[in-house]
Amino acid sequence: MATKSDSRLAILGALASNIAIAIVKFIAAAVTGSSAMISEGIHSLVDSANTALLLFGLKRSNRAADPQHPFGYGKELYFWTLVVATSLFAIGGGMSIYEGIEHMHHPEPLTDPTWNYIVLACALVFSIFSFIIAYREFKKSNEGKSVWRAIKDSKDPGTFAILFEDTADILGMLVAFLGVYFGHALENPYIDGAASIVIGLILCVTSFMLAYETKGLLIGESADPVVLKKITELTLSDPAVEYSKPPLTMHIGATSILLALGISFKKDLTAEQVAEAIDRIEVNIRKHYPEVQRIYIEAKSIAYFAENK
Repeated sequence: MATKSDSRLAILGALASNIAIAIVKFIAAAVTGSSAMISEGIHSLVDSANTALLLFGLKRSNRAADPQHPFGYGKELYFWTLVVATSLFAIGGGMSIYEGIEHMHHPEPLTDPTWNYIVLACALVFSIFSFIIAYREFKKSNEGKSVWRAIKDSKDPGTFAILFEDTADILGMLVAFLGVYFGHALENPYIDGAASIVIGLILCVTSFMLAYETKGLLIGESADPVVLKKITELTLSDPAVEYSKPPLTMHIGATSILLALGISFKKDLTAEQVAEAIDRIEVNIRKHYPEVQRIYIEAKSIAYFAENK
C-alpha cells in the first residue's frame, strides 16, 4: 500500500527535474531553431505544470473530513490526475503536433546541432534520475508484481502518473535526437518536423493511458481481491460469526478504504455479546489492514441472507 510520502517524493523529484529540463531545452531551441527541441521544451513545461498539479492534488486530498465531505477528500487526488491527463493531451500532445505540422509547412534550415545533443543528453540524465526515484517508490508498495500489474492494481496515481510522464519524456527525447540527427545528416528539415509530430503522438497515448487508469479510481474501485479474501477469512474466524456475505469495499483515497460487511451472528448471543464481537472484528481487520479506515457492519439473520442471495 502506497504512503503519502511515496507520492510526494516521486512528485517533487519529477518537478525539479522537469523545470531544469524545460529551461535548457528552450535555450537550445532558440539557438538552433529545431522544431523537435521546441516540442520537447513544451513537453517539459507541461510536465512541470502537471507535477505541480499532482502536488496540489496530493495536498488537497490530505484534508480532514468535514460535514460536507464526511469521508474526506482522498478522491480529489484522482480528479487532479485526470486534469493532468487532459492537459497532457490537449496542451502537450496538441501543441507538439501543431508545431511539427507548421515546421513541415514552413521548413527552416537547422543550425549547428551540437547544442541539441548536449541538452538532450543532460535532459535524458535528469529524466532517468526522476524515473528511478518514481520507480523505486512505486515498487516499494507493489512488491512481487510486474510493472503493468502493479499499475493496474495501484490506487495511488501520484506515483504511476510520474512513471507515465517520465517514460514519455525518455521516449520523446530519443525521438528528438533521431529527428535532429537524421535531419542534419540527410539535410532534410522535414524529418525534424516529423519528429515533433511523433513526440506529440507519444504524449497523446500517454495521456490516454493515464486517463484510463484514473477513471476507475475516480468512479470508485474495490480493494484488491486478495485483501477481500483475507477480510472474509478474518471475519469468519471470529467465534461469534455464523455467516458473512462477501465484503463491499471502495477506495476513497490512495491510502483509505471504506468497508461494508453483512454478518449473521450466532443465535444464542446477547446484544452485548454481538456488540463486543463487532468491536473485535473491526480491531482485527484494522490490525491487518490499517488502510481500512471506515468499517460499517450490518447484523442480519441467516434467513435474510438466504432470501437475498
